[in-house]
Amino acid sequence: MLKIRECIIEDHKGIYELNKTEMGYDYPIEKTREKIEKLLKSNIDRIFVAVADNKVVGYIHLNDYDTIYAPHMKNVMGIAVAGEYKRQGIGKKLMERAEKWAKETVAEAIRLVSGEKRKEAHEFYRKCGFDEGRKQMNFKKKI
Repeated sequence: MLKIRECIIEDHKGIYELNKTEMGYDYPIEKTREKIEKLLKSNIDRIFVAVADNKVVGYIHLNDYDTIYAPHMKNVMGIAVAGEYKRQGIGKKLMERAEKWAKETVAEAIRLVSGEKRKEAHEFYRKCGFDEGRKQMNFKKKI
């Protein structure tokens, strides 16, 4: 049976594995735990997990997205589902839970950024009702 719930610190191992295997981010497990611990205390972040077979098989992380030129929105920072659990509606259920939180906090939209090569993910987002916005470049500078 699948359950969608808010993240707890003990979920860090499952989230670490999802980040590594599904998203290609090999961020250290200790740092993952520290980051989740900090985010769980935040008023602007939420992490929801999908639990099946007594393990975390998916998650979505969102936070507030506010600019001076648009209404209040939520920003999807990450969403992942374990490979063997894909195409079972788990991602959709995570997205629905995210939308519920967005509505509860009077957000007018949810936004996300997805890597150019993640074609399957793009199709999933379209099926969830997302429209493609304008094309943008993503710049980053290490400091």
